[in-house]
Amino acid sequence: MHLLASQHCQPLEGQPPMDADRIAQHLGQSPGWTLVDGAIQKGYAFADYHRTMAFVNAVAWVAHVEDHHPELAVSYNRCTVRFNTHSVGGISVNDFICAAKVDALLP
Repeated sequence: MHLLASQHCQPLEGQPPMDADRIAQHLGQSPGWTLVDGAIQKGYAFADYHRTMAFVNAVAWVAHVEDHHPELAVSYNRCTVRFNTHSVGGISVNDFICAAKVDALLP
């Protein structure tokens, strides 16, 4: 995962999505991330709303810097992060790069 976290998202317009084998390989190196309805997702738990929102704001910064934006489901002490790549019509390496960067936000 640390190698992915050091990479940056690239434009992928016109490229095919990852195949199932590559997705499975990357998921095997991405603890807690799962494939759900054409996206990779992971849930995070926090002690309170303040910590949840701090995490959400940090994820927003990562998304801004990488120009790759997740779907977020936010509640009082939980946040679910979902990535897929609309420009390829599926999952791409950009999703796993951002997943690694999101994971790196927490100890």
